[in-house]
Amino acid sequence: MNVVIIKYNAGNIRSVEFALQRLGIQPEITANPDIISSADKVIFPGVGEAFNTMKYLREQKLDQVIVSLKQPVLGICLGLQLMCKHSEEGNTLCLGIFDEVVKRFVPKPGEENISKVPQMGWNTINSLKTNLFNNSLENQYVYFVHSYYATVGNDTIATTKYTQAFSAALNRNNFYATQFHPEKSGSIGAQILNNFIEL
Repeated sequence: MNVVIIKYNAGNIRSVEFALQRLGIQPEITANPDIISSADKVIFPGVGEAFNTMKYLREQKLDQVIVSLKQPVLGICLGLQLMCKHSEEGNTLCLGIFDEVVKRFVPKPGEENISKVPQMGWNTINSLKTNLFNNSLENQYVYFVHSYYATVGNDTIATTKYTQAFSAALNRNNFYATQFHPEKSGSIGAQILNNFIEL
């Protein structure tokens, strides 16, 4: 199994590498378009800021590489947000793989002390769809760190509520993405990563 992690100017790549190694997979971390395109599976993780990251992807022409991929692709956290149409963070035009848009959390009046931004910690995933998830994963806790969220729409395959319902995971054709960090979500996250590898 040839698994590639896309290398670009965003954090969190090493923790994804270590999580895959725990599953017995040695991924290759690369920005080489030919290696990315020929991989069996591609992972597009990230922690960072949308505008400058999209600028970097376009400069390196990695945006064109990502949208052209035909094998299963998994975006994680910022990866999910950049795969959407648009992000409020920096008024950023993103890759447009998913129809959803990315908005900043705004706590409801009176809930400012309850729903702090960013959401940082464990939350449940619900209304699960596709083979990325087992039925047993319904209502299980996974780990989130984010100030922005993807709206719920046609591509939503898992939801979570924090100030309002949002997309915890998305899927369109061969593209999958999670807002949460499976690599930081213990045995539940490991199961989700393994499900992706087995797609």
